[in-house]
Amino acid sequence: MPDVSRSAASPESSALFNAMQQHFHKVIVPLWQGPGWNPQLALPYEALDAEHRPLPPQRYRAMACARQLYLFSQLIGDAAAPFAQERAAALFRSLQRHFHDAEHGGWFYSIDPEGAPLDRRKDLYTHAFILFACAHYWAKVREPLVESVLNAALEVVAQRFARGDGLYEASLAEDWSILGSGPLQNPLMHLAEAFLAILAVREDAAVQAALLDLCQAMQQQFIDPQHGVMMEKPLGAVDNWFEPGHQFEWYFLLASSQLLRGSALHACVERAFAFTEQLGVEPKSGAVCAMLELPPRAGVKDATQRIWAQAEYLRALTLRADSQTPLLRQLKALQAHFLHAGGWNECLDASGAVSRRDMPSTTPYHLATCYRGLAEYFA
Repeated sequence: MPDVSRSAASPESSALFNAMQQHFHKVIVPLWQGPGWNPQLALPYEALDAEHRPLPPQRYRAMACARQLYLFSQLIGDAAAPFAQERAAALFRSLQRHFHDAEHGGWFYSIDPEGAPLDRRKDLYTHAFILFACAHYWAKVREPLVESVLNAALEVVAQRFARGDGLYEASLAEDWSILGSGPLQNPLMHLAEAFLAILAVREDAAVQAALLDLCQAMQQQFIDPQHGVMMEKPLGAVDNWFEPGHQFEWYFLLASSQLLRGSALHACVERAFAFTEQLGVEPKSGAVCAMLELPPRAGVKDATQRIWAQAEYLRALTLRADSQTPLLRQLKALQAHFLHAGGWNECLDASGAVSRRDMPSTTPYHLATCYRGLAEYFA
C-alpha cells in the first residue's frame, strides 16, 4: 500500500466507520440471508423494495450471483457470520447449475424467473465477476473444484474475449460470434480487478502479463491525453464521457497494487484525481455526480448521485495523503444520505432527494469493498 498516514485519522472518523460496519452486518447482510434469497432457485432476488419485499422477478443475472458469492466469501471465518460458508457454497453451485453453458462454454448473462436461460449472450462484465468471486471464494476454501472453475473462466476470457491488442470484447453471442460491441471501460476495469484478485491468492505469470497488457492498452486507448481521465468508450468514439465513480475506482485498484503503482496508467489517473474532484464532487455535501463531459462541453451530463460512486470515492480517499478532512466529510455523507435503518438509498437526484428506493442485490459488493479499504485505513 502507498505510505498514507493513518495516525491522524480522527476518533470521529473511526467511530463513524465502526457504526457503518455494524449497520452492514446487522442490517444489510441479513437482507440477503432472508427476504432477498429465493430458496427454490438458491439465488438472490435482483432487488428488494423499501419494505424488504422482493421486486417481482423478471430475471436473475449471473453477475448478481457472483457479486453475492464475493459478499458471503468475505464473511467466511467471521465468528459473527457462521452462515457464510454454507451460503457461499450454495451461490457457487447455483452459478454453475443455472448459468453455465454446457454446449458452448462460458456463462449466460441471465435466466428467467423459472430458471431457463433468458439472455444467452456472453458478457465480459459477467465473466470478470465470476473470476473475481471465484478467486476470493477459493482463497477461503481452497477446494479444487473452485480453482477448476476459476481456470475455466480464465481460459474463456483469454481465448474468446481477447482481441489480441490487450483489450477484450464487451459482449459476444451465445456461440461466441462477434456482435460488434468492441471494448468498453467498465467491464475492462472489473477484469483488471479480477486479475488483481487472482494474483493476490496465487502466482500466475499469464494473468500478470494479461493485466499489464490490459493496463497499457487502457492508457493508450481510453485515457484522455489532455486531462488524464479514463473515458467510458475508446478515444474517438461518438458521445463519449467519463464517470467520477469509475475514475476513483480505477485509482484505488492502481494505487493499492504494488505491481501497477507507478505505471503509466496510474500516473494518468493520479494526475486526474483533483480534476475529477473539482468537476464531479460537490465540495460541501460530498455528493459525487454520475457522468461528466470534457471541455469544450465540460459539465455534468448526469447529476444523479449513486451509492456505489460515493463508496468508490470514499475508498479512494483512504490512499490519499492528507485525506482526513475529505474522508470525514464522505463518511458523514454516506451515512446521512445513503444509509438508513432499513438498508440504503440506491440513488439520489441532483437536489439530494431519493430517486430510487429499491435495493439491488449487486450493491453490497460495493459497500463490502469500500469497508475493506476503510478497515485497512483505520487498522
